[in-house]
Amino acid sequence: MELKDYRPRIIDKTVDLYLSTFGALCIEGPKWCGKTWTSLVHSRSQIFLGDPAGNFQNRELARMDTNLVLDGQAPRLIDEWQEVPSIWDAVRFKVDQMPAKGNFILTGSATPKHKGILHSGTGRIATLRMRPMSLYESGDSSGVVSLKNLFSGKLKPLLVNPASLQDLIALIIRGGWPGSIGMDLKKAALVPRSYLKSVLDEDVYQLDGVKRDADKMRLLLRSLARNEATTVSNNTLKNDIKNKDDETVDLNTIVTYLNIFDRLFLTDNQEPFSTNIRSSVRVKQAFKRHFTDPSLACAALGVTASQLLHDLRTLGFLFEALCERDLKIYAAAANGKLYHYQDYKGREIDAVVELEDGRWGAFEIKLGANQIDAAAANLLHLAEEIGQEHPEKAPSLLCVVCGLSNAAYLRPDGVAVVPITALKD
Repeated sequence: MELKDYRPRIIDKTVDLYLSTFGALCIEGPKWCGKTWTSLVHSRSQIFLGDPAGNFQNRELARMDTNLVLDGQAPRLIDEWQEVPSIWDAVRFKVDQMPAKGNFILTGSATPKHKGILHSGTGRIATLRMRPMSLYESGDSSGVVSLKNLFSGKLKPLLVNPASLQDLIALIIRGGWPGSIGMDLKKAALVPRSYLKSVLDEDVYQLDGVKRDADKMRLLLRSLARNEATTVSNNTLKNDIKNKDDETVDLNTIVTYLNIFDRLFLTDNQEPFSTNIRSSVRVKQAFKRHFTDPSLACAALGVTASQLLHDLRTLGFLFEALCERDLKIYAAAANGKLYHYQDYKGREIDAVVELEDGRWGAFEIKLGANQIDAAAANLLHLAEEIGQEHPEKAPSLLCVVCGLSNAAYLRPDGVAVVPITALKD
């Protein structure tokens, strides 16, 4: 890729901010999400530890003496630093000797068990999570509605170009991989399939040198895909594998494999929003299961566009995953976080965005425009109950994010309606 062809990323502004604040920056995230491209734009010298040239000469040099790869014009990019974990301590030590900010950019597509032997890097090395492209970054959202402005109560009625069901299915199957933008769908669908194969055949072993059962990992990936955007337990995953695939994977193995998927940034689960709504009602603590991109769930299941068109239930969960991927990216741009909410009273919120100032918004995600009224009613009911229990914790924003709608507008009841193909940070 030529840097002149670089598509700006939402994370770019945060990268600039962190480089002017910290001695070094570590950008983490899944392979192929664009970490290296983004880091190249912000760096002035580079070394690639995964470069196979000279029988992986760069990696061997780093293993012999980490200082050999640190010298270069700042910011110095060290790509795939986890190939030589001792680099973390070397960078931390080097930063201590350098009064200037923004000396190094590290990128990593896997997390070692320990970052550094003696030191965490706190205060010296900042960490950012990068994800695949949102629809706004890939050019598939017009961006006429800003999440930030929604929290400020700004939403003028707007007509937008409506997405078709086939359009949304294509966006889900293609995913947010920068290299797939503009590809024919048949070709783009091969990318996440190749991704999963690469993870199982190579990355899992390279993580810690332990050979694991690839077949059982595939079974777990398939079960995770069947349960995408749900809060199923590990035990439910175990039973799902038994019932659907007629295979047995014990709980300890499932826990181990889930940890590996997390360390490889293959999964990106949605945390429960519980500590910020304190009431007498017990709040469920389950994570909502997500792949780092919904295209990976499609790849794990082997589904085609035609199959999704005739399976609206599965499509609904995958569409929710698509929207929640984008909401994570947009929220992070405002130093916010994405959660979900469930309690034992049966109340649920698909997505909760909490800003750093404590304000939060409740989002229902619906594929069809015919579901907007029911979603808005649910949001209003829940907001009223939470407001009665704890007025200081009432949501600042109620919003329905939808797929098949040709307008963004504020309803008379105060609930915002925004197509995902019109949203940006």
